[in-house]
Amino acid sequence: MKEPFKWDNYSDQPALLTDKVYKKEMRKRQVFSLIKTALSALVILPISLVAMPFVRRRVIEQSSFISLGVDYEREKDVTDTLLKELAVQNILLRCKLWEMDKLDELALFIKRHADKNITLKILQDRENIEDLKLLEKNLETIFVKLDGLVIRYEIGSTINRAKWGFFSVDEYSKFFQVAFRLKKEKFPNLELLGSSVIDFEYHFTAHTLFNFFNFKYDGVSTLLYVDRRGAPENTQLGFTLSDKIAWLSTMLWLSPKTAKKLHITETNWPLSGTAPYAPTSEKECVSEESYANYMLRYYLLAFASQQVDSVAWHQLIAPGYGLVDNRDGIKKRVAYDTFKFMITTLQNAQFLRLDIKRDYYILQCLVDDTLLQVHWSLIDTDLHNEEFFLVYDRDGKLLENETLAISPKPTYIYVKDAVK
Repeated sequence: MKEPFKWDNYSDQPALLTDKVYKKEMRKRQVFSLIKTALSALVILPISLVAMPFVRRRVIEQSSFISLGVDYEREKDVTDTLLKELAVQNILLRCKLWEMDKLDELALFIKRHADKNITLKILQDRENIEDLKLLEKNLETIFVKLDGLVIRYEIGSTINRAKWGFFSVDEYSKFFQVAFRLKKEKFPNLELLGSSVIDFEYHFTAHTLFNFFNFKYDGVSTLLYVDRRGAPENTQLGFTLSDKIAWLSTMLWLSPKTAKKLHITETNWPLSGTAPYAPTSEKECVSEESYANYMLRYYLLAFASQQVDSVAWHQLIAPGYGLVDNRDGIKKRVAYDTFKFMITTLQNAQFLRLDIKRDYYILQCLVDDTLLQVHWSLIDTDLHNEEFFLVYDRDGKLLENETLAISPKPTYIYVKDAVK
């Protein structure tokens, strides 16, 4: 990135923007867009909040639901082996516009994994935001190079953080519009995801979904982190993860700017004791056990919403937040087995219902015509292991105890002969 933007290789994101004078000046230039963001929020957020109960669930294609972020440059041989071992069918890759010289390397990786469904996240820099002709040239180069290999692109990322290069929603809309015009004129088969707002900052989302720019998203992407609130069931301003998904989905249904598809293209929890690789302070970091529990419960709650088309975990190999730590050799974390068993078990599941009573959760679904219940409780409790139960723990270990300990660590229970 051009100064004053710098990339932090430890946390795989831009470093904090320390030039406050530059930041203030850029915000001043975008004051009218910022006013529009505020006005959009004042109108759209209350309306969508009232409409939330009336938005129906959709039937989600479960085989496309579980996705995994992958750094194609990191531990290349190991990455190939791990992806094969996990049997993950959907992966999300990143392409940095300031590293166009690596496009051939990216294409080779994609060709090696041509059997997978790939989403390519296009990461912006200030040069491409300011020079839309350069952006058009670079995007066309990418689309041509990866023709037939990649269909779905996420255009831009983390648009509501200045360190990522955008200083307003209007700047992002102009950026996305370039990609949309290219699609309309030359690449009609591409699927372009947009919005790319991080965290529970729906005032920005409202502006990206309700504006007068000439484009339409093929689906909305969101980086819906909840790590600063701890467990995914915890609230922020009274909203749990499930509530946040429902509110966002409602805005999609009301917006004329998008197809009714919602993709969570980035989420995770930072791991304790991994500084400087953790993307947050130690205060927000969690243990490996909590990380595995939170990850699985995040997927279960998003699945139960039946409003999210895919969730991409960020990511496979990363010392500060990944399923695998590569600081001193390759170390699979606890969550690696959790993720692997989740894919094995839920890849083709059909959602039935989610029951919640006094912090006790039971997600019910059909897997190969067998009833599967996933139990977890925020307050430790016991459940009798019935003769017709086939029980596995969070990571796939068979449990044959007479009494099952139901805790924040989810338990898979197949109810034999419950469905004929």
